[in-house]
Amino acid sequence: MGRLSIAAAAVFAGIPKVLFLTKLGDYAVNTFKLTEAELIEDLANA
Repeated sequence: MGRLSIAAAAVFAGIPKVLFLTKLGDYAVNTFKLTEAELIEDLANA
């Protein structure tokens, strides 16, 4: 299965990358592969 970067997918869809990411979120598509523990650690280090 081929893969597209977020930027390439946004170009393919004809919309800006930020809007593309927003739309993915609207459809509950996970764009980050972090575990809950990794996310908590990242937030603690922010």
